[in-house]
Amino acid sequence: MTAYQAISCVQHEQLEFAVLKRRHLQVSYIDEQQQNVHAEILPLDVYTADAAEWLKLAHMDGCVEIVRLDNLLSFKELS
Repeated sequence: MTAYQAISCVQHEQLEFAVLKRRHLQVSYIDEQQQNVHAEILPLDVYTADAAEWLKLAHMDGCVEIVRLDNLLSFKELS
């Protein structure tokens, strides 16, 4: 695993706010198999562990996944 590269404070705060307000997001990220994923998700938690920051998310089908924040390519709140 590569060294963690922190995301901007603004992006981190946006993710925390989305968790608190239960706002659905459109996200793009690189998964554990190094594949690009584009999905609509509900962010469940943003936390720190193992010297990195993580996003716990639920896909619309209910599948829960954890993504390292520096693997997020983009995200935006859904209307």
